[in-house]
Amino acid sequence: MAKTWKEWEQPVLELEQMIERLERAAQRETDPAKRGAAEEKVQELKQRRDTYVQLRYSRLTPWEEVLLARAETRPYLLDYVGTVFTDFTELEGDRRYGSDRAMVGGPAFLDGRPVMIVGQQKGRNLQERTFRNFAMSKPEGYRKAIRLFEMADRFRMPVVTLVDTPAADPGVESEGRGIAEAIAASMLAMFGLRVPVVSVLIGEGGSGGAIAIAVANKVLMLEHAIYSVIPPEGCAAILWRDPSKGPEAAAALGLTSSSALELGIVDKVLPEPFGGAHRNFAEAAATVKTGILEALSELGPMSPDEIKRHRYDRFRKAGSFEEASRAAVR
Repeated sequence: MAKTWKEWEQPVLELEQMIERLERAAQRETDPAKRGAAEEKVQELKQRRDTYVQLRYSRLTPWEEVLLARAETRPYLLDYVGTVFTDFTELEGDRRYGSDRAMVGGPAFLDGRPVMIVGQQKGRNLQERTFRNFAMSKPEGYRKAIRLFEMADRFRMPVVTLVDTPAADPGVESEGRGIAEAIAASMLAMFGLRVPVVSVLIGEGGSGGAIAIAVANKVLMLEHAIYSVIPPEGCAAILWRDPSKGPEAAAALGLTSSSALELGIVDKVLPEPFGGAHRNFAEAAATVKTGILEALSELGPMSPDEIKRHRYDRFRKAGSFEEASRAAVR
């Protein structure tokens, strides 16, 4: 089993704590020579930190990408909503059963343009995670999403979805209330939209819980996000009866951003700041905003019918391949 994200990030945290202490000491120092020595040591430690981060994050395995995508310091949906968008108004309920805290959505403005935001929200501690059901939406969450998609279509508002979920809720109650039908209905509703749809995978893109709100004209993916038909541990439990074989499953699933781009599952990979989005959220948010604006600009000239056809054609091409004959290979 690979080291956890916290284990390989610990040396960086220790170096940053030392840097912070030395910087404070240098500011208090009145002797120019001692201050200069402290500042020189700070620069040395910063160089050591940057070298470690560059080496560590340039050679991540697929399983380590999974761990990074799940890191609790990674920016979540509401972090991006509060930075990239303005005047966000959250809307609640599916008008059928109840409210789902994992699925967040509502209208907002993007550079003065009204858009509809839909996405999953995680939590940073046990209380928040429990409140958000670990970002695993129940049927009412996807039915709320459908309600917001239809509202956006009615008012000609582009849809922006921010995807970050391990999967849809697998509980007995969700099964009883039709989780599979809710996911399928959400996908169908998105295929019928006549407004531009842009999806951004900001963390985990797991199973039907992710694709249910990612049927978009343009699908963008952050560099250290993941996109998979099933969580690695679930895959390992099915294939080997052993969830601890998650690293082996991750390597086989092709869930990294580079694999998704190569397979045509996503349209563009958005580069993350040096060391990951959690190390410079302002830069990560600016990259996400630019990516969304560029995607909407490309889709802008299309008519409603062209938008709908574009989305349909995009997903019809996904997974297509050509099979060479044996004679041609020889």
